[in-house]
Amino acid sequence: MVKGVIFDMDGLMFDTEPVWGENLKPATDALGLAYKPGLSDAVRGTAGGEFAKVVHAWYDESVDADELWDVWHAIVEEHLRAGVEKKPGLDELLAYLGEQGIPAAVASSSPASQIAQNLENAGVSARFSATVSGLEVEHAKPKPDVFLRAAELLGCDAHEALVLEDSFNGVRAGAAGGFITVMVPDLVQPDDELRSLATRVCRDLYEVRDLLQAGAIG
Repeated sequence: MVKGVIFDMDGLMFDTEPVWGENLKPATDALGLAYKPGLSDAVRGTAGGEFAKVVHAWYDESVDADELWDVWHAIVEEHLRAGVEKKPGLDELLAYLGEQGIPAAVASSSPASQIAQNLENAGVSARFSATVSGLEVEHAKPKPDVFLRAAELLGCDAHEALVLEDSFNGVRAGAAGGFITVMVPDLVQPDDELRSLATRVCRDLYEVRDLLQAGAIG
């Protein structure tokens, strides 16, 4: 039985992934770096040291990954200030969880301030018992730290918690932590690796709600 639900944010709850993807090149341009196609996919879902690892693998150790992160996030934050569009089924899934008394948390690689801003703008802050940023834990996705911290705050064990993710790194993190991990694809469809790691792949959050109602998850 699912005793808690942990939501990723970008691409899962809100249609923000295109904003992130479109604005990585302006960030690299601002630092005088040649943008490499596919970099935005490679860093999706990462933060902190994990983000730096990917950046250094694509460029070299001389690139200041922290500076790139800060510039990129500043550009994106400016674009998101006006609000974000919710993904289909988000309100309905949150309403169902509320009716069932199942607590929910957000575990995102984005900074805490951005998580709070997006939840407030979307009018769903009250639906969540906890929020955790990947910058608040030792290791970001694809390590499971952010999900383990969210589960702790919800008061449930990993095997009792449902993780909802759209990114490859997020699914890897959920599986590594022993969570019930459901992928709801956004910009990328799961490959064989992701299908083997995910407990299930759903087309949208409506399907997640319906499966929970039917007792088909957990």
